[in-house]
Amino acid sequence: MTRYREALRWLYGLESRGIKLGLERMARAAELRGHPEREVQYVHVAGTNGKGSVATMVESVLRAAGYRTGQFASPHLQRYVERVRIAGRPISERAAARRIEELRADTRLPPLTFFEYTTLLALEAFRDAHCDIVVLEVGLGGRLDSTNIVTPEVSVITNISFEHQRILGDTLPKIAREKAGVLKPDVPCVVGARGKSVRRAITARASEVGAPLRWIDRDFESAWDSHSLSVRVGEQSWAALRLGLRGKYQGDNAACALAALTELRKRGFEVSDANIRAGLKRAKWPGRLEWHRGDPSFLFDAAHNAAGCETLARYLDELDFSGRTVLLFGAMRDKDHRRMLAAFDDRVDRRVYARARVHRSDSADRFAKIRKGSVSRSVRDAVTRAQRAAGPDGLVVVAGSIFLVAEVRALVKNVRTDPQIAM
Repeated sequence: MTRYREALRWLYGLESRGIKLGLERMARAAELRGHPEREVQYVHVAGTNGKGSVATMVESVLRAAGYRTGQFASPHLQRYVERVRIAGRPISERAAARRIEELRADTRLPPLTFFEYTTLLALEAFRDAHCDIVVLEVGLGGRLDSTNIVTPEVSVITNISFEHQRILGDTLPKIAREKAGVLKPDVPCVVGARGKSVRRAITARASEVGAPLRWIDRDFESAWDSHSLSVRVGEQSWAALRLGLRGKYQGDNAACALAALTELRKRGFEVSDANIRAGLKRAKWPGRLEWHRGDPSFLFDAAHNAAGCETLARYLDELDFSGRTVLLFGAMRDKDHRRMLAAFDDRVDRRVYARARVHRSDSADRFAKIRKGSVSRSVRDAVTRAQRAAGPDGLVVVAGSIFLVAEVRALVKNVRTDPQIAM
């Protein structure tokens, strides 16, 4: 077993500690490790859907402007090291193994969870790489997420919909208040969320801490004209923008990104309009409306909740595709399966169900009881069934869980992959 695999085996073994929200352990660990979070500047991104897209756009633009960037995201798609990127590249397996071993050997640290160790590893990696700025994506919620020990230059809250209700709350205002826990005194927050109750919850939290808010549809907005995008932030507008990320829904995400970059400009970051255009065009995020052309073609999208599936379904409506479309679907147990599957009614010709190899995955049989479809014995079997159903001129849409997307993508594209972990 390689050093990297052995380090991951120990780290993955911490899954038994589960998800333990709270900042006390993380704050103590950071203190013991010399406060790595204080050595770097940040953009902190929270929200339900769109976090990864906004973070990727912001990072890509900052890198185009010549800054040494860091980016933290979770979960990983194929390899653990994807969670920690420096200058657009994942850290090396060797560096990850060394850092995991070093943290494991530090007996002063409190009993951290998998995600807390990973966050600490990332913060130290960004510090040691002398990153100019890091785009830090929240793992779960915001208020009690381990990333929330940082004080950023600007915060972002993307859209908000139902997720993790047992942890974050059973209403949208409750979820919004947890997300708004990332707000800090005098740190501007760009908000891409809509809905009166959600906005009231965010406004209330902002008033408590003294955080200025920038609202979508008021302070910034986007509009599509044919295949190009226009964005307005305050008095400035950009026309004919080209996005590297597919889907018209990315207009809102691009607007959030530009609003955040505008705030960074106010704080002295030099980002030109040319940098913005280049960075948005170059931004890539594997597993999000990612096409793999073949016989049949595959479309991978990590739509992992009802809102994500509905957004994906609208993208399918945009396509001028005449072949047979097959949905290859699997999801976690705590999701709204009925609404997720209903999103694809009248948009796909066949459905194939599979169970990803993570413990929180629900059974393929359960999905078939909601919408008729083929039940697979394994993910590999599901790929074969979906290919057969689509035919050489068809399209297989893989969605419902990033973990299912990762397994199918590894098989179809023959890419290296690490074990998955639902954290």
